Amino acid sequence: MKKASSIIFLILTFFLIFFLQANIFQNFTIAGVMPNLFVIFILFVGLSANTTLGVTFGVITGLMIDIVYSKNIGITAIMLCVIGYLGAYFDRNFSKENKITIIVMIAVATIIFESGYYALNAIMLGFDAEMMQFVKILLIEILYNILLTILLYPIIQKAGYGMDRTFKKNNILTRYF
Repeated sequence: MKKASSIIFLILTFFLIFFLQANIFQNFTIAGVMPNLFVIFILFVGLSANTTLGVTFGVITGLMIDIVYSKNIGITAIMLCVIGYLGAYFDRNFSKENKITIIVMIAVATIIFESGYYALNAIMLGFDAEMMQFVKILLIEILYNILLTILLYPIIQKAGYGMDRTFKKNNILTRYF
């Protein structure tokens, strides 16, 4: 029952993030760049739940985003799947207790997502890569994602503890001692 309610919580969180990304953050861009809340969300799922749920939510979320916004179905799904797996990898190899570690994880996940997304789009659509413009957008998005993570960290941390107890059947603190 707890797992079902946690999954329902994640689904509702997805719809909230989808609404925020589509309606609110379009008005709060920095140099035309919006944060990518989906990278933060899928990384959180991979860190807090397990590999299967992180990858599954990554694929489903990516497909829904691609269906609504993209010409190519599957690129976002592939990259968010990678981020879900990356979250589970980070969970196994790094501590989630340190805010600096979480910030580095968000930065790495944003770099991997945007680089892969840009490369796959360049291959599929056949456009010339403009690296200076890409790097500018990437740096702004990394800073934006980090800023939002810092602001939302208490909420993310509390929800993460609950998800960790539900899906991993252990207390986070006992894993490190």
